[in-house]
Amino acid sequence: MFDNASILVTGGTGSFGHMFVRQVLARYKPKRLIILSRDELKQFEMSQVFDAPCMRYFLGDVRDKERLNQAFKDVDYVVHAAALKQVPAAEYNPTECIRTNISGAENVIQAALNNNVKKVIALSTDKAANPINLYGATKLASDKLFVAANNMAGRHPTHFSVVRYGNVVGSRGSVVPFFQKLIDNGSDHLPITHRDMTRFWITLEQGVDFVLDNFQRMQGGEIFVPKIPSVRITDLATAMAPKLQQKEIGIRPGEKLHEVMCPADDSYHTFEFKDHFVIAPSITFFSRDNDFSSNGLGEKGQLVEAGFEYNSFNNGHYLNVEEVRALNEQVLK
Repeated sequence: MFDNASILVTGGTGSFGHMFVRQVLARYKPKRLIILSRDELKQFEMSQVFDAPCMRYFLGDVRDKERLNQAFKDVDYVVHAAALKQVPAAEYNPTECIRTNISGAENVIQAALNNNVKKVIALSTDKAANPINLYGATKLASDKLFVAANNMAGRHPTHFSVVRYGNVVGSRGSVVPFFQKLIDNGSDHLPITHRDMTRFWITLEQGVDFVLDNFQRMQGGEIFVPKIPSVRITDLATAMAPKLQQKEIGIRPGEKLHEVMCPADDSYHTFEFKDHFVIAPSITFFSRDNDFSSNGLGEKGQLVEAGFEYNSFNNGHYLNVEEVRALNEQVLK
């Protein structure tokens, strides 16, 4: 579906954008692959790696409506990856987080509608489920905006969906490169926020594959959640530095002990598929079918039991120390 198509990625100079471009160029022959971001240095550095004839680098900020309208002209598919994502930074700079993550989402939606973009997938986070921090709250608001946008579309051909997943192994700002830097600098310990902490674990490649598959699955209005393993933070530290002491430093502002991706309150409209879940919209779409038990790939799902919650603690699939080590070596090599 991406051959001879124009694809745009907001926040495209980030970790996700790099992997997305690598995968798309390897699998498809797009007409244009547009990277929209606000950092000219990162765009320059990225252009030294990805210089295919279809590549376009577009300076702009999702806060800027007019610039987005210009960037989205004749675009077929959009991945909205731009966001302010650091939990502590959002707690201390709430207005900036709101302007990018919520107002920016509104601008992306309006630009997509104005330009009759075919499909938009917005990247979300497990922190948007039952949020306790501002970052998660802004992403929940963003998720709701993208779901509701399918009703706003009216006669426009545009469909909007959301992809939600957990910690991305090795992404910028994540714990793996942070631990690795401490190890490389000769630290005598690794800081552990809480010994019982667990997190969902996904690689960049898996995240990109999931997004690409969901462009084919989506009807519009769903929140897609992959089935992925969990990791205990103590196992991660042991895998990376088995001889280093682990010192508990306490949970940071806005941080959870365990993360949730499918809340129990959403169980009444959550469908389980072979390798993922779909949280169907709680609102009714009057212009089309509201059956989300099947998708564009012909896959069939079943409604989960009432009260079902998919979180990183009750997840039946945990990576052991050896599996974590192997995955880290694959990502950090």
